[in-house]
Amino acid sequence: MSAALAVTVPLINPNENEARLAALHVKEGQKVKAGAPLATLETTKSTFELNAETAGYVAGLQAAEGDVLRAGALLCYLAPTKSWKAPKVETKAASAVSTGIPEGLRITQPALLLAQQEGLDLAALPIGPIITEAQVRAALQGAAMAAQLEIPPGIAADNAVLVYGGGGHGKAVIELIRATGAYEPIGVLDDGRAPGESVLGAPVLGGGAALAALRAAGCRLAANAVGGIGAMSSRLHVFERLNAAGFVFPSLLHPSAVVEPSARLGAGVQVFPHAYIGSDAEIGFGCIVNTGAIVSHDCVLAEAVNLAPGAILAGGVHVGEGTLVGMGVTVNLNVQIGAGARIGNSAVVKADVPDGGVVRAGAVWPS
Repeated sequence: MSAALAVTVPLINPNENEARLAALHVKEGQKVKAGAPLATLETTKSTFELNAETAGYVAGLQAAEGDVLRAGALLCYLAPTKSWKAPKVETKAASAVSTGIPEGLRITQPALLLAQQEGLDLAALPIGPIITEAQVRAALQGAAMAAQLEIPPGIAADNAVLVYGGGGHGKAVIELIRATGAYEPIGVLDDGRAPGESVLGAPVLGGGAALAALRAAGCRLAANAVGGIGAMSSRLHVFERLNAAGFVFPSLLHPSAVVEPSARLGAGVQVFPHAYIGSDAEIGFGCIVNTGAIVSHDCVLAEAVNLAPGAILAGGVHVGEGTLVGMGVTVNLNVQIGAGARIGNSAVVKADVPDGGVVRAGAVWPS
């Protein structure tokens, strides 16, 4: 060790930025080995043993047992020699020392250590969800791509929408965005397409690893263009990635669609040409109401429901989260369809379908 190592108080609990020094296992000038215990810290929910990252001499101790220490505060140094002198500090570590952690950021201890070691700007991480080590690695990868990524002009415009997915549904979403007249598809992310390609004139910017760099460049809005027909989990995964990166999901309504004034639409809803949403209907976050689909009065669609083209729901139908209703399906009045169900094309549903239920294409349920 050629230089002294500053030992700081870790963020033990993402929801608490302070810890009590329950026990101090070293004293000023003491020589310690790598891995030796330095202190025991306590929060309201856990106990943490702080160990020496390297061998050295304890210097500049800033706290005593019983002190309440702020995450990021200096505890001591591990010096290369016993004669090394710690620099003077204006205040004791037990006082309010800036953590460098943005207010409201929730991050696990391994993720925080990785971010600090790699010099990641914590302000670039989203506020709200708990940030994990995997998310920090993704952010680091995105930051590394930023220098190589070709950022399109207007990326930070208020109407710029990033489209995640460049397949068939991606093309439909690009057309839908343009048809609204309120937004513009600024670019496409697709792990299966090469940067520099285009989808209906929208440039392919890269894959999902570019999310952090694009968010840092000022892009705020995103549309999930993965339909999830084969596996609804793929669509839900895209929402998770976009949400973790801090994107916002605008609702997209084609001008030819009819949405009654009393209907309520969540964020990220996509309503395609000639669809109808009736009085007092409620459409949850991330739902797709595809071309020509009918959602009659008082229907309720939970999050991430996909209604395929031509599906018809009579009044009062409730559809559970993540359910796929196929093309040309007819659902009778007041029927309840459970979460994660699959209703095949042209089926007729006359009675309730349980969670995870499968109604085969062309069948009459119950048979």
